[in-house]
Amino acid sequence: MAALQTRLADLLHGTSARQIRLVCGVILFAYVVSHFLNHALGNISVEAMEAGVYYHTLFWQFLPVTIVFYGAALIHAGLGVFALYQRREFRWKTIEPLQLVLGLSIPLLVMAHLIGIRLGLTIYGHEKLYPQELYLFFVLAPARLWQMTILLVVAWVHGCIGIYFWLRMKPFFARAAPYLLAAAVLIPTLAMLGVYQGGRSVAADSDDADWRKTNYTRQQVGTVAENKVLDRISGGLVVGYLGLLGVVLLARGVRALRERRGGMIALSYGNGKTVRVPKGLSVLEASLRHNVPHASVCGGRARCSTCRIRIIGDHAILPEPSQREAFVLTRVGTNDPSIRLACQLRPTCDLSFFQLFMPQTLAANAQGSAPARIGQERYLVSLFVDMRGSTQLAEKRLPFDTVFIVNRFLAAVSQAVLENGGQPNQFVGDGMLALFGLTADPQTACRQALKAAAGIAVHVDELNQLLSHDLRQPIRFGIGIHGGEVIIGDIGYRDHIVFTALGDAVNVAARLQDMTKTLACEAVVSDEVRLTGGLAEEALPAQEVAIRGRDEPMVVRVVGDTRQLTSLVDGTERAAA
Repeated sequence: MAALQTRLADLLHGTSARQIRLVCGVILFAYVVSHFLNHALGNISVEAMEAGVYYHTLFWQFLPVTIVFYGAALIHAGLGVFALYQRREFRWKTIEPLQLVLGLSIPLLVMAHLIGIRLGLTIYGHEKLYPQELYLFFVLAPARLWQMTILLVVAWVHGCIGIYFWLRMKPFFARAAPYLLAAAVLIPTLAMLGVYQGGRSVAADSDDADWRKTNYTRQQVGTVAENKVLDRISGGLVVGYLGLLGVVLLARGVRALRERRGGMIALSYGNGKTVRVPKGLSVLEASLRHNVPHASVCGGRARCSTCRIRIIGDHAILPEPSQREAFVLTRVGTNDPSIRLACQLRPTCDLSFFQLFMPQTLAANAQGSAPARIGQERYLVSLFVDMRGSTQLAEKRLPFDTVFIVNRFLAAVSQAVLENGGQPNQFVGDGMLALFGLTADPQTACRQALKAAAGIAVHVDELNQLLSHDLRQPIRFGIGIHGGEVIIGDIGYRDHIVFTALGDAVNVAARLQDMTKTLACEAVVSDEVRLTGGLAEEALPAQEVAIRGRDEPMVVRVVGDTRQLTSLVDGTERAAA
């Protein structure tokens, strides 16, 4: 019980207004998706739309769901208005201010529709459903159809941008992106086509006086006087909302004036660059205002730590970290009080610092085509392979001959890695690190790494045959394989940047590779890889070993001949099928 309370307290401690806005936004987006799918039924018939809206309202008008929905709507709108006030710098990527503008425009566009439907039902008992609304849009007031179309587009784009910001740093996003894009295009397209087809059908049916007598009664649409009352309410709320936005903009101006009168402070970046900004700006906002490159993967949302800075000098005079900032710094294992998040720190006096992550626009190994990748956490399988006897090889050959043989060995290893879905990553002397799981699930990654180890043996055998006339003894190798959560990203400086993985799992794989020398085998595989890959307990001999840097011993699997791994993995896959 105490542990549960502690976890709940930690969760609440790390919850920010942005996260609350995200949860509320997801609830509202679920409603929009449901509504759009209901509109899409118009491609079948108006009757299908009416049948669909029955189940739609049955769920969303269920009292607990209604309370959650309207609570989420009010909180989301309120936090959006607060974001307008809080945001001091709008020179971010275009998509972010676009999302804010679209979100703030939704209440203006939806107000008349919401009052006419929901308040009309609550006060006067109006039963406006698809036939009545479509008749209004396509016969009585076609201009309102354009307003509703704009509302549909604005709400959908705003929601999709929010979903993108939420999911873009998730490990599965790259694989899910094509499907999400297809849904983002198809759902609103089908919805608007459904409204159009349903409207055409209603417009044709409305020529019949009996249809109008049945579907356009006082009970359904109300009287002229009642609708005038609803219009006045809607107009008043629109004016009130515009007034609220005006007050917020006025408050922003007053705040900016007070900050300037309160004095300017100097921010020194540790590289000779100094800027002067009003008190109240965050360090990241100051960087953006003065076009100083500053790493920030999440866009200043305190969802990552890439904007971290280290304070030079006395850090005790700085404001205390907010709950969200403290939570993020704790998550990344930083307890140094001189390290702060630039997006959260709002200094009130002169400050000197340097950035811990230097911003880079392009990775050197991406050949100018892919943006830099910083700090993504995911499960990968690391395979370390090392060439045995390279020192003796170099003693008896010319340097160019040695380099030639080592390159042929690394080419053979790389070919085996690529054939089995892996990615050669780092070349260190006569050794190489390969990564598996960049585009595959953990089980597949483990099996790919095991088959790659077998493929390395096959390709090295072929190389030994090819160079048999020049080698006094065959080339041998050692392989270590381990899987786990690592951080992947671009590491380096300026033009010398490589994409790689950092973490305990990578270090353990290197230790296991070293162990092949003492255990006199070709490969040492962690039991984590054996278990995740689905191999049977008795498939490989187990051994408990001590790993340098770890307190507890580790169970590993010793592989004398890596060629057997192909049949073991293939047998497991056939059994699973």
